[in-house]
Amino acid sequence: MTAIRYILIFLMFALGADASFGQRVSLSTNLLGYIDFATLNAEASCAVSRHWSAVASLRYNPWTFGSGRPGRQVQSRQQCYAAGARYWLWHTYSGWWFSGKAQYQEYNTGGILDPSTAEGDRFGIGFGAGYSYMLHPHLNIEFGIGLWGGYDSYVYYSCPSCGLTVDRGERVFVLPNDIMISLSYVF
Repeated sequence: MTAIRYILIFLMFALGADASFGQRVSLSTNLLGYIDFATLNAEASCAVSRHWSAVASLRYNPWTFGSGRPGRQVQSRQQCYAAGARYWLWHTYSGWWFSGKAQYQEYNTGGILDPSTAEGDRFGIGFGAGYSYMLHPHLNIEFGIGLWGGYDSYVYYSCPSCGLTVDRGERVFVLPNDIMISLSYVF
């Protein structure tokens, strides 16, 4: 019982040592992510000091459109997980920021520009920058852009439903990432 009490006391001091508890946590969603074939997304952030916040995000898209019509199937399925940090020039959740993160993505895309399909796994690191504008003490709008790169293990198919393998391999990649216009609720 006393060990639990000491742990609780330590956590209370650690959480309140640098700043007040208000405005320490935010939840946000990227509105542009929903344009990408209705990809669900969320990001949670916790301020750890006046200029730094820890960030964790996820994206999920399980949908295939037009699967009953041959040759018209379109998909941008994915599950993506990222964890990193943001450095805020002024203070957390306001103004300009720069970010770094580690990211994993499992993807399956196809039928968008041609009938071929690609699927695979990507591991890498990303960097980004943006601006957070305070609309209200608890509501922000964020604009940002970034790049990420790393290792990609992929398989190409000739069409989304036939399963005929065209190419398979591994490569290094660099892609745009975190193109965002996000709404963020700050607790």
